Amino acid sequence: MIQSYKQRPKLEDKYDAIIIGSGMGSLTVAAILAKEGKKILVLERHYTAGGFTHIFKRKGYEWDVGIHYIGGVQQENSPIRKLFDYVSDGKLTWADMGEVYDRIIIGNRSYDFVKGVENFRNKMVSYFPNEEKAIDTYIDLVFKANKAMGAFYKEKALPNLLRFFIGGFLKRPYLKFADQTTYEVLSKLTKNDELIKVLSAQYGDYGLPPKQSSFAMHASVARHYFGGGNFPIGGSSKIVDTIDPVIEASLGTILTNAAVEEIIIENDRAKGVKMFDGKEFYADTIVSGAGVFNTFERLIPDHISKKYGLLDQLKKVTPSVSHACLYMGFKSSPKALKLPKTNFWIYPEDGDHDTCVDRYLKDETAPFPVVYVSFPSAKDPDWPNRYPGRSTIDIITLVPYETVSQWKDTRWMKRGEDYEAWKEKISRRLMSELFKQLPHLKEEVDHYELSTPLSTEHFVNYKKGEIYGIDHTPDRFRQKFLQPRTPIKGLYLTGQDIVTAGVGGALFAGVVTASAATGINFKNKIFV
Repeated sequence: MIQSYKQRPKLEDKYDAIIIGSGMGSLTVAAILAKEGKKILVLERHYTAGGFTHIFKRKGYEWDVGIHYIGGVQQENSPIRKLFDYVSDGKLTWADMGEVYDRIIIGNRSYDFVKGVENFRNKMVSYFPNEEKAIDTYIDLVFKANKAMGAFYKEKALPNLLRFFIGGFLKRPYLKFADQTTYEVLSKLTKNDELIKVLSAQYGDYGLPPKQSSFAMHASVARHYFGGGNFPIGGSSKIVDTIDPVIEASLGTILTNAAVEEIIIENDRAKGVKMFDGKEFYADTIVSGAGVFNTFERLIPDHISKKYGLLDQLKKVTPSVSHACLYMGFKSSPKALKLPKTNFWIYPEDGDHDTCVDRYLKDETAPFPVVYVSFPSAKDPDWPNRYPGRSTIDIITLVPYETVSQWKDTRWMKRGEDYEAWKEKISRRLMSELFKQLPHLKEEVDHYELSTPLSTEHFVNYKKGEIYGIDHTPDRFRQKFLQPRTPIKGLYLTGQDIVTAGVGGALFAGVVTASAATGINFKNKIFV
């Protein structure tokens, strides 16, 4: 049953803009256009809004499925803080995770990532005193890559004619960084394999190990967290909770359980959407935040996709990594359990990141190439008010879609005994990694359940359960079709596929898309 995010609204047949999906990119576009007086309809196929920012509740617990920490928002003048404030009318608030935001654990050695660029630099030098020059050069390159990024994404919002004349000039500085892999850059700075492994240890935040990922993507994530990690007070559901009133203020609506079957295209122009129940809505502007694969393969009629060569474009990119997440619940408070706010990144002692990933992909019984542990209940100061005497932990690892594809035609929560046995095996392995670090938790577990790539496919509608849209390889940044405009008039794209991975990438994609759709330079309007 189609329903409003908050209450049953008065639906109309015609809107100023229709936005497919309610992830971070879609919500950002919706809020920006609403603040321009546009009446927006946001359509979400899931029963809850927010995309990877949504939460779920079970057994007296609450878990955030995609938000584990956000960088940059403690600085009130930072672009990301200004943008979050703009789309939420300043109602979204943040808690600082403290001095250490990430702890890199390799075998029995650990390395802390501490907030503040100078602090981070000094900490790394204390671990690797003979690598001071390499560390300084690395930090300098991270900043240079991010400085060049603004012009690269500005180009995506420009009209096609301007892009033709000055696009290459705007993109060239950033492509110097994007064309190199993370490993290529780091291996030129140092021959210390352990330092390379540590500096690239956040690769799980964008999905590709160093020999495959673009350094531009790595630099974006590293810079994002130099100022520390933060968590939304009240949980990640506060993101959609604070943006929804901005959309409603302009008579817009977020609908859930609202699956779009097809984008209506007439005379090579997007006119509206047809829902799975047959209902049609119309608008002069249609924005898809459902990802390029979903949009081009499922939402656009086949003859239109073929006419514009959209399916051929998809052959140039690949879906990103898929994952499993173990959601754990404990009947004690974070304080009683002495849970840290710091994230743990746990790696095998032997081998570089790429070697560990390759070994695991060939043999799923091999050591996990990465295990990420987050303590959301410890990060959120409002948690004790909502769930007194309870705690949660999330544990994430890489799981290829092919590992679970044999069960893809089964129904959620009814996939059979073999599937449940496989999940139990993975769950036990992940818990053992947690207990190696915090053994006192072993006797405290009250509840746990594992989500898999099939869960992501079911709820987020990515066809291979991917978490970051498309892979952020060097070649990905060369794809001209990854931009907000499509060849179909009135149809635009948003989300992490047109900018970079993660909530921050999707957030800024919303600005790029809104600018392209309206011709208004929202960068100048928001980041003043």
